[in-house]
Order: sequence, then structure tokens, then C-alpha cells
Amino acid sequence: MSHIHYIFPSISFHEQPSHVLIKNPIVIEKFYAHIITLVFAVDEINENPKILPNATLGFHIYDSYFDSRMTYRTTLNLLFTSHHFVLNYICGIHKNLVGVIGGLSSDTSLSMADVLGLYKIPQISYGSFEPATNDQIKLAPFYRMVPNEDLQYKGILQLLLHFGWKWVGLMTPANEAGERFLHFIEPMLFQNGICSEFTEKIEYHMHFTGNIVDSLRERRTLSPAFMSSKANAVVIYGESTSTIWLSNNMEIMNMIQLILPPSKRKQPGGKLHSFLQRISFNNSAGDEITFNEHGELAAGFDITNLVTFPNNSYVRVKVGELDPQAPPGKELLMNGDGIQWHRVFTQVPPLSLCNANCLPGFEKKKKEGKKFCCYDCDPCPHGMFSNEKGLETCARCAPDQYPNEEQNECIPKKTNILSFGETLAIVSTFSALLFSLITVVVLGIFIKHRDTAIVKANNRSLTYILLISLLLCFLCSLVFIGMPNKATCPLRQTAFGIVFSVALSSILAKTISVVLAFMATKPGSRIRRWVGKKLAYSIVLSCSVIQVGICVFWLATSAPFPDVDMHSMSEEIIFLCNEGSVLMFYGVLGYMGFLASISFTVAFLARKLPDSFNEAKFITFSMLVFCSVWFSFIPTYLSTRGKYMVAVEIFSILVSSAGLLGCIFSPKCYIIVVRPELNNREQLIRRKM
Repeated sequence: MSHIHYIFPSISFHEQPSHVLIKNPIVIEKFYAHIITLVFAVDEINENPKILPNATLGFHIYDSYFDSRMTYRTTLNLLFTSHHFVLNYICGIHKNLVGVIGGLSSDTSLSMADVLGLYKIPQISYGSFEPATNDQIKLAPFYRMVPNEDLQYKGILQLLLHFGWKWVGLMTPANEAGERFLHFIEPMLFQNGICSEFTEKIEYHMHFTGNIVDSLRERRTLSPAFMSSKANAVVIYGESTSTIWLSNNMEIMNMIQLILPPSKRKQPGGKLHSFLQRISFNNSAGDEITFNEHGELAAGFDITNLVTFPNNSYVRVKVGELDPQAPPGKELLMNGDGIQWHRVFTQVPPLSLCNANCLPGFEKKKKEGKKFCCYDCDPCPHGMFSNEKGLETCARCAPDQYPNEEQNECIPKKTNILSFGETLAIVSTFSALLFSLITVVVLGIFIKHRDTAIVKANNRSLTYILLISLLLCFLCSLVFIGMPNKATCPLRQTAFGIVFSVALSSILAKTISVVLAFMATKPGSRIRRWVGKKLAYSIVLSCSVIQVGICVFWLATSAPFPDVDMHSMSEEIIFLCNEGSVLMFYGVLGYMGFLASISFTVAFLARKLPDSFNEAKFITFSMLVFCSVWFSFIPTYLSTRGKYMVAVEIFSILVSSAGLLGCIFSPKCYIIVVRPELNNREQLIRRKM
């Protein structure tokens, strides 16, 4: 037993051992119950013939004095003599020793095992250590009346996690068991985001109530970390019982304990080697006692809540249990409503943190030189959120959501699409229809006055083709408005590219026709045979067919399709037409630019021909407008996103088409409608003369 404690002087090998008499031992009164329990158990066994028939038990009681030297001495006294110590000789009354019970601490148990293991004497221990750490233990049967300490460590960890206590103090016995506890528990705490503010080592038999600081100050020098601690939760490790103190300025308010169930702590018939060899049996209370293959008691722990009162009394209430047979991660069963928290706590369960939890919308930032449980709170980075207190890092919203202004929740993104109800779409639609109407009017004028000199002068068939293609250019801009779908996406760019190519081919044909007509007027010119409608039609057809081929190849290999872009804009989802092949898209634009450049070059060279039959000046200006629009389109198109990108393309289509219509046909319409007297062959010849 461990009953009386002597304060032994420290041994120094620099001076002679002290011969001073040690006086005034400390008696640990609460451990006297262990002696009474043993006496009661032996009496119960002897009086019950069903337990040990034809056998009577006796006992000898020795004190370890909480000292290894005295433990060795009393163990040898038990084995060999009660009066004279002669090693390996049995003197006096013969002792039929069947087993030794003892070791409330691992230090005592190991010291006993060093001697008992040599003589193959079974030992029953209450110390919580791994038997493989001592070679002597392997030489004789060894049983522990407490569960494996791994379960106790897990219980402590799960209790801390259950209540959210991340900033704790550790108090351990000042012995080998305490060192082992720290060796295992500190990595477990680190892996689960828990920090220990301080570690205080105390004599394991000390018992505290009331003010912790006052109690410890009487016995030892306290560390500065302990004195300045802000941890409300303090873990006190015991080899069969562990306690978590909840304090306010180190004044105990609540205690939560992991203890063996009463049925596993009181075992009158369960301390004998002959019974223990059976591994599983029932004690006199009817409870099943089981030992595992390591000789350890196969039992869990009760979780109790100790509520202290001003007079240092307390009441213990079971609020949960730790079941080693439960699935991993579910060993802890808690009844939170059964815990009566002290009224001094304004929040239950009380907090034990290095600093307050970060609010939603913030994330933790480590403080330099501090443990990871101490941190600053920084706002979430742009585009990220946190919706709970105390989150380590902010997270990104789902692709179809974005953080609100406070960055504490995600809200659905708005759709980004150029729908017909928006102002941009209304203006674009109105402009497209207006220019289409103007084109139809111009076409009607030219058809009505088809036999006049100004209409016939520049190949009226090409004029009709150009006006119809410009009409289709205006109308094709409407395909870009609205929700993209499988029908409109392939049609958008291909229709636009083909129609514009027809219009540019017509302009190129008109320009070449004018140049060839004047060259054919020279005497003996062989170019006269090339002048005519066939050449013009051939130019239009061949140039248009090339663009049609490019578009067909585009549709056959990687056709445009409806797509969703959730990443380009932080607060909107873009519904768009994916071009499929960017190379083909710019190939269509590049071919249009090639036709426009050729038309501009030819028209510019022909601008000085006689005005009567020449529209090259107007074509030159119209091509200048066309090229300016589309050269500025590319960088603008690439720098915009969503509906504004679509609006840029619609604007470019409308402006370039309107430029062709206005620059080429407005002078002719003016003569036809306003100055009809100039619309005859004689007037045209007279103007030239």
C-alpha cells in the first residue's frame, strides 16, 4: 500500500549521505480505504465456501512510503522474513505466497516487479504503464486493475474536443508515469489543434480543492507560466483517474473526471491469481470482470461532473462514459444536459482559448513567436468566405456562388446574358431594324429607278447583291441577342462571316469592274474582253465560296456550342457561345480583313478616274471606315466579358454595315431622290466635260 509519505532528502554524490532522522511523515488518509478494502475482500472470500473451497487466505500489508528504496526493501521483507533480512533465505513463519497486490503508481509497480519477476510471483498492479517497458514483468504473470492508458489519453482528448477547449494547462505526477503521459498526449493535442499553455509537475498524491494557486504555493515553487496562465481548462493526469478542472482565475468551479466505474473499482473476489487466470469472471456484486490478452482490465471509464461548493464539498454526477468497444471516434458518450456548470460562467460550456474565436468572415493568422493556438484574425481574401466562428482558413464558394459583402456566406451568382429586355439589347435591336428598313428603302429606290443612268452606271446587279447582303448583315446581329442555344451558336459567327464576305466580294467586284472599264477604253486594249457581268459574278462567287468552305470546315471539326463561364466574373455566371476553335473564328475574321484590304487598295488606286462613272472614292472611304471598325474590334472584344463582349460584336457589325451603306449609297440616293435632273447620261457627260 501507499499510505505514509516521508520527505526524503535528495541524494548528492558530492557529500556523505545524511544521517539526519526523518520526522513528521505525511499520512494520506484517503488511501487508508485501500487497506480496509483488502481486509474486507479477504474476509468475504474466507467466509464464502463457493469462492475458494478448502482454502483460507491470509495477508501481509506493507507500505511503499512513496519511495523506490523503501519499495524494494518491503518487497524483500515480504518474501524472506518479517524480522531479519537474509536474502534468498526464508526464516520465521512460512508464507504460502500466491500473489502480490500493489502499485498505485507505475514507479512502485516497476520497483516491485524488479524483485517479484525474479521469483515468478504474480503481481496485480494499479499503475498505468506498458508492461513491455520492464523485462522483469515478462518473467511472471502481471495484471493491471485499470484499463490501458491509451484509452484514457483518447478520453481526455475527446473531452477537450467535445467542449472546444483548445488552450489548456497540463498537470502531471512528478514521476515516470507523468513523463510518459506528456510524451504521448502532447503530439495528440498538436494533431487535433490543441495547445498546452503550461506543464506543471506535482507530487501525484496531492489533493486540491478550492484555490489551486494557494494549495500549490504551500508545497512547491510555481512556474511563471502557471502563475500567468489564462487557460480555464487544466488537465490533471492520474494513473487511474484524470480530471479536467474548469477554473476562474485558478479558482475551481467545475471538475470533469474520467474514473473507473464503481463495479470495476470494488472487486472483493477478483484479486486472486487463480481467478485472474480465467481471464473473465463475475465478482461478488455480479459484475463481469474481464482481462484482455495483455493482462489489462478490459473496462471503460465513467465521465463524472464534480460540482464544488464554497465549503470545499462537492457532488459527483455521471454525465457520460468512455466505451472501448465502440467504433473508432465514437468511444465518448456524453449527456451534456446533465452537467451543472458553475454560475460564475457567463457562457456554457465555458471557453478555454488563447484568444477569442475569429468571427465569420475572418480567418486565423499565426502570431510570430507564439503557439499555433494563438492567432490574429484577418478578413477573408477576396472571393473567399467563412461562415463559422474559429475557422482556420477561409474557403471558396461553389462555382455558381460568390461571397456577400461581409464574406460570411455565399449567395447565388446572377446570370450574365444579353437578353432582349436589357437596354443594350433594346438599342441594338432598334438600330438593327432601323438600318434594315433603310436598306430596304434604298433597295426599293434602286429597283424603282433601275433604268436610270446612275443605277446602270455601276452594274446594278452587283448593287442589288450588295444591298441584300447588307440587309442580312443588319439582321444577323439579332442572332447574337438572347440565351445561347444549340441552334444559334453555330449560326452566329458563320452567318455573319459568310454574309459579310458576300458584301465585301460585291464591293471588290464593283471596284475591279470600274478599273477594267477604263482600261478597256484605250485603243487596242485586250482587257475589253474581260469587261462584263461574268467577271463580276465570278469574283463574288469565288470569294464567297472560300469563306463558305472555311465555315463548313469549322462546323465539321469544332462547331460553336452553348457554354457557361463561372470564373471570369466574380459575381455573375456568363452564358455564352463557346467558339469551339478560336483559330477558326479568327480565320473567318482574317479572311474578311483580307477582302477589305484588297478592296481598299484597288479603290484607292482608282479614286482619280472620271467622276461620271466612278464610285471608287466612296468605296475607298467606306473601306477605311470598315477596316477602322474591325481593327479596333479585336482588342476591345478581347478586353470585355459576358454580355458586353456580345454587345461589342453587335456594335461592330452595325457600324461597319452602316458605314458601307452610307458611304456608297447616300450620294446616289441624293441624286436619285433630291436631284433627279442630274440622273441622265447627258448631265453626267456634261459634268465631266
